[in-house]
Amino acid sequence: MGSSFLIFNTIMSLTLALVNGDAGLIQKTCKSTKYYDLCVSSLESDPSSSNSDTKGLAMIMVGVGMANATATSTFLSSQLFSTTNDTVMNKVLRECSDKYGHAADALQASVQDFVSELYDYVYMHVMAAADYPNACRNTFRRYPGLVYPQEIARRGDGLKHICDVVLGIVDHLAS
Repeated sequence: MGSSFLIFNTIMSLTLALVNGDAGLIQKTCKSTKYYDLCVSSLESDPSSSNSDTKGLAMIMVGVGMANATATSTFLSSQLFSTTNDTVMNKVLRECSDKYGHAADALQASVQDFVSELYDYVYMHVMAAADYPNACRNTFRRYPGLVYPQEIARRGDGLKHICDVVLGIVDHLAS
């Protein structure tokens, strides 16, 4: 009975230590990423990050990526209405919107892998999400008369940077 209490007490202490990360955890975690400023600003803007461990911080960044991909998909869908006369552009915008939807799905798939600590699978899903902006750009390249819009390029770079931050944290967790 006494050893069960000791084991329970130890597990609870470790859990509390992981959940109540130290004040510098965000900065320490973000130093392992390619885009430190993006990492810090994204995590500091989320109130739940102050009570998260490193894995929790990574999952918050996954949420940031999902929001970015979803917003970009919605933006691209809204552009379909403003270019209704150009069937080729509409087709490309629809394909790109679908690709950003798939990026959000890939990031969502990584969440369960985070929970299970299957970091190789997390890495695979996040890498896939980071590649969907390239697939969108390639869709535009298939039609020589179309110009890849700067706004889509900016949003795609943002998603890639967010994914790079997640991958940096995953590398830190897996080491």
